Amino acid sequence: MKTLYLARHAKSYWKDQSIPDFDRPLNKRGKRDAPFIGEVLKGKKVRPDLIISSPARRTKKTALAIAEKIGYPAKKILFSEELYEASSTIIIKVIKKIDEKYNSVIIFGHNPGLTLLNNHISDHYIDNIPTCGVLALQLNKKWIDLEKNTCKFLFFEYPKLYLT
Repeated sequence: MKTLYLARHAKSYWKDQSIPDFDRPLNKRGKRDAPFIGEVLKGKKVRPDLIISSPARRTKKTALAIAEKIGYPAKKILFSEELYEASSTIIIKVIKKIDEKYNSVIIFGHNPGLTLLNNHISDHYIDNIPTCGVLALQLNKKWIDLEKNTCKFLFFEYPKLYLT
């Protein structure tokens, strides 16, 4: 049995339009929300075997903040260029390449790819994964066998469930 977590980056800074999209940092709310959701995941005993993240600045910072809270070593996070603003199809290709020795994986990425991915592989439709939202899914097959409707919904956490 595999557990797949789909995590969207926290809220990013938009006030300076001269910053390239890839380099956009987290804003004040994003810097608050990422460690908070890390604490929520720690409370749910989330202990991934592997974290793969988009290397975009906002996504990387979110992954690092959450990894710290759940006790995952920052140096073990894999940064995949393929995940930067990836479509659901590309994210599936990344997941299918995961070594079977990993049973619990967090993918940190972007919308709309993550939401579309969930709605393709999961039995639980959602309108949108908000910033710093994390979905947990169960796959009773191998990573390579990930396809349409192969995952069971476990939970969906995001900051606005707790914070305003």
